[in-house]
Amino acid sequence: MVDPRFFKTAGPFSLGELAEICGGSLSEGDDASRSFADVAPLQLAGPHEISFVDNAKYRVLLADCGAGACIVHPDLATSAPAGMALILSEDPYRAYARVAAAFHPPVPLEPGVAANADVHPDAEIGEGCEIRSGAVVGRGARIGPRTLIGALTVVGENVVIGVDCRIDCQVTLSHCVVGDRVCIATGVRIGQPGFGFAVSTQGHLSIPQLGRVVVGDDVEIGANTTVDRGAGPDTVIGQGCRIDNLIQIGHNVVLGRGCVLVGQSGVSGSTQFGDFVMLGGQAGVAGHLSVGAGARIGGKAGVMRDVPMGATVMGTPAIPIKTFFRQQAILARMTSRRRGNENG
Repeated sequence: MVDPRFFKTAGPFSLGELAEICGGSLSEGDDASRSFADVAPLQLAGPHEISFVDNAKYRVLLADCGAGACIVHPDLATSAPAGMALILSEDPYRAYARVAAAFHPPVPLEPGVAANADVHPDAEIGEGCEIRSGAVVGRGARIGPRTLIGALTVVGENVVIGVDCRIDCQVTLSHCVVGDRVCIATGVRIGQPGFGFAVSTQGHLSIPQLGRVVVGDDVEIGANTTVDRGAGPDTVIGQGCRIDNLIQIGHNVVLGRGCVLVGQSGVSGSTQFGDFVMLGGQAGVAGHLSVGAGARIGGKAGVMRDVPMGATVMGTPAIPIKTFFRQQAILARMTSRRRGNENG
């Protein structure tokens, strides 16, 4: 359940308001004026709370659920218990996201600069910004209106940050241009030098990293992720990307729009992703590759060659998913036969 010490709740909202917020429709006979106080998980929700279910395997949980209302796909409506109000949606998870955001909107900023923050006189701070304790904003930095700079965060010289951004505590930003409505979680490092050097037995020679990081609008970057600046061309994070915790993005990498990178994955330098690529947890992509739009890379995969548009690959080295599972089935049969022969 939501702990009020950490999460403030808006509302209450009527059932009709919630249906309008999420773009769903009420089931026949439901009372649109019925009031709800919050969202809650399917197993824990009570009569004044709303939950959701978007997977048929949770049909049994829905039948036993005590929620006053639930957001469901029309195909699951008959599994709901009597008396439960329903909001019908073709995409219940997305609808729930809108409802949960209505009950728990972002915490309002407290505009102003903390007394012990260090803001350079040549920095530009937009109207309505909040600069928290111990933050440092360097010479020539520009921060757009209504942006939060968290405690102990460092915004380097000439860094540009757009409007309505949320930069959490202990973040380091340098050599970067950040778009609007970007959320950057605790401990993120953006703009540090990339891993570039000339290899020699006489000693490795570091190459100046002279590019930037360009972060598009509506991007979210998870805790302790690092994004290296380009060596000459920029490192680019496309509009709407979602980047999980503990991810490494190398210099000159270009991510298209809406890419999703799951925790502990990494992308080596100069690799390019098309739009809406999905990279599974602990997967690694070698450098100087091209991953086509809509491609999906499975968890722990090792990508060593280009991936075509729309392909799904798994394994190390990564291969098409059908080939991967065929190989696994053959290996299982071979192992089973050998074990049988040994036992015989």
